[in-house]
Amino acid sequence: MTIKHSILAGLAGLVAGLAVVGSASEASAQEIQITGPLAGAKAVRRLRLHRDRRFDIAPHATFTLLDEFRRHALFGARVNYHFTDWFGAGLWGAGGISYNTGLADELQTKAVDNRNCAANPDTLACKRTAVSLCRGSECLGNSQLGSIVWMVAPQATFVPFRGKFSLFGQAFMDADISLFVGPAILGINERAECAKGTCANPAAFALESRVTATATFGLGFNFYPTDYISFGAEFRGTPTTWNTSGFDIAGEAGNTPDDAIDSNDRSFHFNPMVSIFASFQLPTEIEVSD
Repeated sequence: MTIKHSILAGLAGLVAGLAVVGSASEASAQEIQITGPLAGAKAVRRLRLHRDRRFDIAPHATFTLLDEFRRHALFGARVNYHFTDWFGAGLWGAGGISYNTGLADELQTKAVDNRNCAANPDTLACKRTAVSLCRGSECLGNSQLGSIVWMVAPQATFVPFRGKFSLFGQAFMDADISLFVGPAILGINERAECAKGTCANPAAFALESRVTATATFGLGFNFYPTDYISFGAEFRGTPTTWNTSGFDIAGEAGNTPDDAIDSNDRSFHFNPMVSIFASFQLPTEIEVSD
């Protein structure tokens, strides 16, 4: 009888526990009714709409990152029109200058100048690098290394996050984070193609302009100290396949050099870059939500 009573008591406890859980689940699923002056009120009111139905004109300075042989400083502008406070479309463009990295300067000094292949073309070192290294002072940057000359990118902009920025709890300003994506057209200077048997000729070292299409995407941080002026920074990636070094690195059969310079010698580069900008919004008067 004791065992039977214990089993019955246990079953009764289990049923009571399930009943409590069921009633709690039913209670948690009930809709909370807001009454009083907050009934039907919006989650956010008097929101300052910095982008809604406004043009955004932003001069910028852009600098490439993680470059192997040539760094770039590009200058241009971005023009967007925002159909809503969270979506816009426009055009980003830039052009500028490039200059050798420390690696390129060291390569010029140790692999080109010190070997002096112009005067000693029959040495073993000069013969082995005849296709991939130019001859002459400062020749790498002038006739071999690739560079980005200009870039144009139609892009769509999305603004998923916005709020306020505080500096030491004293200065406050509106801020948002934007995402952008779109196609891109790049103007590139790249070593000119040459056929097998001709690339060792010093005259075969020359830069040639090429236009290529790719995609661009990234994110931006925007701060609004006034109703019509903002500033911020953008990080952008523009993946491209190109020959940054001008070296003969591969042939049609694979990764074996074939003594020719052509599309097989191009490799994938993410081409990261960062922009800093000041932006002007038109019209100058800002909209405020209800």
